[in-house]
Amino acid sequence: MRPPRPRSTATRRVAEESGRRGERLAAWWLRLKGWQILDRRVRTPAGEVDLVARRGALVAFVEVKARRSPAELDHAIDQRRLARVAAAAEVLMPRYAAAGEDIRVDVILLAPGTRPRHIENAWIGY
Repeated sequence: MRPPRPRSTATRRVAEESGRRGERLAAWWLRLKGWQILDRRVRTPAGEVDLVARRGALVAFVEVKARRSPAELDHAIDQRRLARVAAAAEVLMPRYAAAGEDIRVDVILLAPGTRPRHIENAWIGY
């Protein structure tokens, strides 16, 4: 397998904008489902969490993946990426969840022409 080619500055900028657009759409969709968005793009030494959301006594640390086609969504998330989100969630948990509240790692997958796919408790599946 060939190593990935370095991305140009323009390519990184387009990818960054696409990611931010996906995160805005995912946040909007979660709010429609009754979630409160607590934070966005939270960085830790262990990794980054795209969205932190609350519904009742449940706090979700959400990874958002936007792709150009529905077919690309099947390969958008893997165990390594989820492990980084889970590690970041562990660092952030005291900041967002009180004692007795449940937490989980979720994934929202987005592609044009499809409804957002919300995978609850995604870390459990890996």
